[in-house]
Parts: sequence; C-alpha cells; structure tokens
Amino acid sequence: MKNKKIQLLYTCMLSFLFILTFKTNVFSADPKLITTLDSAFEKIESYIMKISTPAAAVAVGTGVFMKKFSFGDEERIRTANKLIRGSLFSYGFILCIDLILSLLQTLLS
Repeated sequence: MKNKKIQLLYTCMLSFLFILTFKTNVFSADPKLITTLDSAFEKIESYIMKISTPAAAVAVGTGVFMKKFSFGDEERIRTANKLIRGSLFSYGFILCIDLILSLLQTLLS
C-alpha cells in the first residue's frame, strides 16, 4: 500500500517535471487567405483615402464657385450650399471610418 503511494507520487512529480521542462507553446501564422484579404483591405482603404481627399476639395471648390457666380439665383445658392455641406460631411465620415479601422487594427495587434 505504502509502495503504491510512493510510486504514484514519483509518477506525478516526474510528469510535472516533464510538463515544465518541455515547451508547450505552439506558434503558427495566419492562413494565406486571411493574409491576402487583410492586405487587400489595406490597399482598398489607402486608395479610398487617396481618392477622397482631392474629390472633396473639387466638390467644395465647385460649390464655392457655384455660389460665387450664382448672381443672386436662390436655387443655385441652395444647391451650392448642399454640395459644400454634403462633400464636407462625406469626407469627415470617411476620415472617421479610417480612424475607427486604425483603432481596431491597433487593438487587435
């Protein structure tokens, strides 16, 4: 009886030692599909940012010139105000989405 307890104790201690001495960490990379999709989304995001900045500037400039050369026409002034407001709102929305995506990418890294 006493011999079995000692044998069980030695077995537990030996297995504990093996668990501590051998590495149990496993490292693996992301699958290729995930890496490809991630890089594709990053490229799309950079293209959207590169295109949206000049597009917003052109829209605001068009609205300003439309307002300047309306010669008192109320409909043109209203349209120009809507164009300026809409383009600034859209550009701000794109910047906010970019900030949120950057925050999520930082938190997940």
